[in-house]
Amino acid sequence: MSIENIKVPDLGDSSEVEVIELLVSVGQSVEENDSLLVLESDKAAMEIPAPMAGVVKSISVNLGDQVSTGSEMLSLEIAESGSQDSAPAEEPAAAAESSKEEPSAEPAKIEETASAPVAAADPTSQTIEVPDLGSDDEIEIIEIHIKEKDSIEVDDVLITLESDKAAMDVPAPYAGVIETLLVAVGDKVKTGSPIAKILASAPAAKKEAPAAKQEAQPVEATASSKPAPAPSQAVASAPVTSGNESSKKVYAGPAVRKMARELGVDLGQVRGSGAKSRLLKEDVQEFVKSKINARAGQSVSLATIPDIDFSQFGEVEEVQRSKLHKLISVNMQRNWNSVPHVAQFNEIDVTDLEEFRAGLKGEAERRDIRLTFLPFLLKACAKALLEYPQFNVSLHSSGEYLIQKKYVHIGMAVATEAGLVVPVIRNVDQKTIWQLAEEVIELSNKAKIRKLKADEMQGACFTISSLGAIGGTGFIPIVNAPEVAILGVAKTDIKPVYIDGEFVPRKVLPITLSYDHKAVNGVDGGLFATYLGKLLGDVRHLAL
Repeated sequence: MSIENIKVPDLGDSSEVEVIELLVSVGQSVEENDSLLVLESDKAAMEIPAPMAGVVKSISVNLGDQVSTGSEMLSLEIAESGSQDSAPAEEPAAAAESSKEEPSAEPAKIEETASAPVAAADPTSQTIEVPDLGSDDEIEIIEIHIKEKDSIEVDDVLITLESDKAAMDVPAPYAGVIETLLVAVGDKVKTGSPIAKILASAPAAKKEAPAAKQEAQPVEATASSKPAPAPSQAVASAPVTSGNESSKKVYAGPAVRKMARELGVDLGQVRGSGAKSRLLKEDVQEFVKSKINARAGQSVSLATIPDIDFSQFGEVEEVQRSKLHKLISVNMQRNWNSVPHVAQFNEIDVTDLEEFRAGLKGEAERRDIRLTFLPFLLKACAKALLEYPQFNVSLHSSGEYLIQKKYVHIGMAVATEAGLVVPVIRNVDQKTIWQLAEEVIELSNKAKIRKLKADEMQGACFTISSLGAIGGTGFIPIVNAPEVAILGVAKTDIKPVYIDGEFVPRKVLPITLSYDHKAVNGVDGGLFATYLGKLLGDVRHLAL
């Protein structure tokens, strides 16, 4: 056994580059050409391959370190098997040479056949060009997957191009060794632009190679041959550029890797949607989004505060919570955590409206309807939603767009013994005050006896939570996502209001408009609340 110190190879123009990924750990076995770590310069990311097989004994660099050409990366423990392998290889050859019998010519003939393809595969210099792109437009090179003196196979990815619409990989048309690289990251190329010069094997030799290898198999079984490991190396290195089974075998560019580091994403867990499973920025974003949504969908644990044995202070009793109570807790916690709440406070003079409602008492008795303040509030909110449609939306989970609703369904919170429920009145804007009054009573009664159907509690665009006669000067209601706003209404109170040079007693209604600041701006919240005050302050505006 011997220890080899592996150093950073020639980096060309780059003086110092950053270590952005460590792909091996101490004690790990690596094969020749397995990637050890990833370095990133201002222009590109590059994977540093192992120059030989061995076991990682120590690692000399850490993530974030700046390294340059010749910097020590790690040490490998190498098995000293070269001299031992060569000795047995010479014995069969010597035995075959010393033998005078006729059959000895047969292995020699096979050996000669095996070496024939090597002689036939004379390297020829070829220029690899950008294939037909379907247009004459120039496209930017965003990634280069090869460097000079690299050995490549047919269909290995050479470079990645990116247009306004998509990224595309350019594969190698032949196998060989890269002689000269003719492009750099950031260059603009088009159909026919030269990419690199390659010392390519003759096509004829390539076709004969499999047959020759098959004939040479008996000789290789008794003699150690250096070219033999080449196919296994190609297989071992293939997943590095085409798979994402682990963090060290992902196919992603520098920008994607940088985004993953900033977001703390293990690229080995992300599924690539690009060509040949290439990871795109969108894949990382979707992965993060799915994790956030999955976490939000889980039951929120409210037992973060340690439990205390309260019986030590006096008599206690454990009271089981209803299923509805527990569901409400989870939903409220989720909404509070995911919605950035803004609360807009306002006071509305509803003196004239209350006088108008009192004047309808006789008509209400004839219709056998109890006319409360809520139908007027529903009607005013529906009109405000039509005037300011930015409140009648839901934000898509991607955050890319809003869903604008063309209907006006409003939920009203109703307290029951089992918990809070929110029946929904549909098409509020199309109904009269009397129709709304009837529906408010009907749904409230259903809620209290738990007879509401599922569809009677779905589809709300906006919610009203009213404390009514319970009291209080105001409160901040929690937005019921995916709605973007909710109106909290407290108890009407008589206050002195300065009108025409004197204070007069007026009935004032305190309201709080809570809204999702991700979807609604503060200016919109102020306008909505002010417009609602205008409608409720003068009932005639509801008829306009």
